[in-house]
Amino acid sequence: MPTHCALLVIDVQVAMFDESDPVYRGDLLLQRIQHVISKARQKGHSVIYIQHSEGAGSPLERGTAGWTIHPSIAPITGDLIIEKQTPDSFHETDLNLKLQENGVTDLILTGMQTEICVDTTCRRASSLGYAVTLVRDAHSTWNSNILQAEQIIDHHNSVLSMFANVVDTENVMNG
Repeated sequence: MPTHCALLVIDVQVAMFDESDPVYRGDLLLQRIQHVISKARQKGHSVIYIQHSEGAGSPLERGTAGWTIHPSIAPITGDLIIEKQTPDSFHETDLNLKLQENGVTDLILTGMQTEICVDTTCRRASSLGYAVTLVRDAHSTWNSNILQAEQIIDHHNSVLSMFANVVDTENVMNG
């Protein structure tokens, strides 16, 4: 039985690129996600944007400029946008239903924030039975009080290899 693949672009929204608190390697992240989106489109894979929403006054308040998907990787006609309010892209959303309706069996994950939404969505997708690929160098975060962003990303790439095939941008969707 043939598999159908979808790319999830998690929480790559304007507010995540605030110059006063820049996400780790933000410009490079956007370039890599652009590359993965282009590759997915060339292969005919679905591109699904996950858009995080928070309450009034938040940088991710629904309908505000910060809430919008970053213009450099903006959706095109036919792309699906799933709005969520928790770190889990599947929790209280219709993501799983939409994937099932479209026969999706394989997911490729990119986006933000490594240790929260990317981690939770990766684990949940695996537990739901999807074959998951995490793009090692196409997700990012910020420094914490304990670890630098690069350490957080490296650690999660290692841990999430239990739930996903972890590959570099250049090697995703090859073959």
